[in-house]
Amino acid sequence: MKAILLAAGYATRLYPLTLNFPKALLPINCVPVINIIIRKLELIGAIDEIIVVTNNRFYGDFKAWQQEYSFKKKVTIFNDQTTSDEDKLGAIADLQFVIEKKKISQDLLVIGADNLFDSKLSQFVKFARNSRKICVGVFDLKKRAEVSEYGVAKLDRNNKIIEFHEKPRNPKTSLVAMCLYFFPQEKVKIIDRYLELEQKKDAVGHYISWLVKKGEAYGFIFSGRWFDIGDKKQYFKANKTFQTTLHPALV
Repeated sequence: MKAILLAAGYATRLYPLTLNFPKALLPINCVPVINIIIRKLELIGAIDEIIVVTNNRFYGDFKAWQQEYSFKKKVTIFNDQTTSDEDKLGAIADLQFVIEKKKISQDLLVIGADNLFDSKLSQFVKFARNSRKICVGVFDLKKRAEVSEYGVAKLDRNNKIIEFHEKPRNPKTSLVAMCLYFFPQEKVKIIDRYLELEQKKDAVGHYISWLVKKGEAYGFIFSGRWFDIGDKKQYFKANKTFQTTLHPALV
């Protein structure tokens, strides 16, 4: 199984912190966010390579980071050659870019490199690999008033996503989609099919909606704590939460 970490965005909502520095390398209690994710990936025996896809502006930063830290799994860095928010490929196109470059045909785990959560990733992988379905990590924010900035999912009793709405005004549930996906090897090519039919290459929520309409997506509800480090408020909140020490599940 391969793992792809999506880190090719320009994080404009975090400026000036990310004006000349990648969001995935921002520190949480002195530890880069991406390191915390990789520690979780290293506990999954089936993963034989972790692939980080970034852009031309931050490629050098990631190469320097790779030299500074040592990991138990093979880590490969890909440069999608974009240079700004205006010419970025988008998350789905970046995913296709890596799949084609690496000729990936086995099970695939995809994570946004700004996802910070303290529950075990291995439980999600076990659920997904046993089901042989396309699976999406979801998190219950509890309060519906807080979910309007996210993609909102409704699951049936079998965990199949039966409805998905991107940033709804009146959400039906408090379950929001994390940028965390599993594709069984027999479904990896479905990404090509989506890009052939749709133009929205960066709006991951639209991709999930497309999968839901085809009856292709299942959800796994994560417990614990989750931070989507998309703006300064979330970043500072995460740093405050783990100010004295990282939660044991994060290390």
